[in-house]
Amino acid sequence: MSTTELEGKCRDLRQLQSLIEEAQQEAEAIKDSIKAHLTAQGVDELWAGEYRVSWKPITTTRIDGKAFQQAFPEVAQAFTKTTTTRRFCVA
Repeated sequence: MSTTELEGKCRDLRQLQSLIEEAQQEAEAIKDSIKAHLTAQGVDELWAGEYRVSWKPITTTRIDGKAFQQAFPEVAQAFTKTTTTRRFCVA
């Protein structure tokens, strides 16, 4: 692939990423308006035609890794795993 072709692909990629970002922002705005409607109705769930819409609280329990590492550094070290990944970036 030539430098010109690569530059064109990078330009195309940035334009597509911009469109994706705009679409995600629009989707978030729509979600927020639906959540506001649920809140105004005082419900966690409702039906809108064929769609069931819910916005319910969910409780999860997770281990606080930093606190665990501070309280039990030897145990945390024994169960720590290092991984290597590659990051793709067009700047």
